[in-house]
Amino acid sequence: MLKFIHLTDTHLVEAGRSIYGTDPSWRLRQAVRSINAEHADAAFTIVTGDLAHWGEPKAYEALRTELSELTMPVKLIIGNHDDRSAFLAAFSAEAVQGSRIEPARTDEAGFVQFAFSEGGFRHIMLDSNEPGVSWGVFCQARAQWLRTELAQASEPVLLYIHHPPCKVGIPAMDRISLIDVEPLREAVMPERHKVRHLFFGHLHRPIAGSWMGIPLSTLRGTNHQVALELNESHKVPGSHEPAQYGVVLTDAQSTIVHLHDFADASARFDL
Repeated sequence: MLKFIHLTDTHLVEAGRSIYGTDPSWRLRQAVRSINAEHADAAFTIVTGDLAHWGEPKAYEALRTELSELTMPVKLIIGNHDDRSAFLAAFSAEAVQGSRIEPARTDEAGFVQFAFSEGGFRHIMLDSNEPGVSWGVFCQARAQWLRTELAQASEPVLLYIHHPPCKVGIPAMDRISLIDVEPLREAVMPERHKVRHLFFGHLHRPIAGSWMGIPLSTLRGTNHQVALELNESHKVPGSHEPAQYGVVLTDAQSTIVHLHDFADASARFDL
């Protein structure tokens, strides 16, 4: 069985700064310590975007510092809060040398898209970042790369993207999810039978469901959350619910995602 860690929406800023009343570096540090202590046997950690809050180089330096403490390989994709150029510079092969963070990779068009095989699965990482906007974009160029990867995949596929490909019933977030889902849908549809699960970020909420019959899931971020507000709102409703990471266990028969509130200090006892 393959075990890996799903982190998302770390929203790092320059070291020593805070957002929404909390220090995202400190919160991520708590997650890293928990992962190392409790799940050091995981094959890798994947972070599904919004790595930095404003996309500035110093935020990526702070992120690199925190993630370099992980004892397993770390794979990164970007979200709407990220700056693609700054990310690629901060996570170049030279910049991450000596750590377990894997160098940033792009497809031929320069999007942060790549694939690898591990644990009997083909893992395909997608880029839904569009500079200057909060919603997700998955254009025909990105879709063509995905179409080729899926057609060539000889193993079951796990997909990773920042923006969800469907509405979830939180109007303020649905307006800034993947706006035009057709290129993604058309790329996936012919090979849908290969896709075991889709992991995403962006929503800062523990959510599970399906899209086109494909199971999907996301979780809370490591710093701040989106409140469960299903009524119409002109602003994104924020909250400070407990931060999470996901522990994924998957094999040929099943995919299980445990959501761990890593900072939970409540008492434990035998039942």
